[in-house]
Amino acid sequence: MRRVCVYAGSNPGNDPAFADAARTLATTLAERGIGVVYGGGKVGLMGVIADSALAAGGEVIGVMPQALIDREIGHRGLTELEVVDSMHERKARMAELADAFIAVPGGIGTLEELIEVYTWSQLGIHDNGCGILNVNGYYDGLIAFLDHAVISGFLRPQHRDVLVVADDPAELLDRLAAFERPRVGKWLELDQT
Repeated sequence: MRRVCVYAGSNPGNDPAFADAARTLATTLAERGIGVVYGGGKVGLMGVIADSALAAGGEVIGVMPQALIDREIGHRGLTELEVVDSMHERKARMAELADAFIAVPGGIGTLEELIEVYTWSQLGIHDNGCGILNVNGYYDGLIAFLDHAVISGFLRPQHRDVLVVADDPAELLDRLAAFERPRVGKWLELDQT
């Protein structure tokens, strides 16, 4: 992995463990020589990710729409800040720059970004690993939902297995680094019933 896209909240959350885990993840990425791609913000867990990776000597590329730059929430101290026209361009560019994807705690935007790249994996649009840093069980509800979708016949077990979950940043990165890239044909199988 050369770069990992990290989806993170624009708020810090109310548990200090969220920021601690984000800081550890960013520092570990930098120490391993893996660059960070993220949404370009200076606030919340996004800011923690960027500042921590930079402090550890890592590369940090932010991608942000001009409308958010105009609201002065863009991080000005990054290795590179790419300014795009829309949120759709932002997500596409972030995915283009990354070799894997990780969601740390965040709100609906973080969830939407994760689910989109997870869906792209199922459709064979990319073959990169997707992961969740499940700090203090933050994503337990989502994990239970996905497991329920498998049981209910709406999600194939092999598609469920693409989403790697860990509560330790180093373990999550190790598992993503070992992620076996599926063949596209396997992911596009359809039931013939």
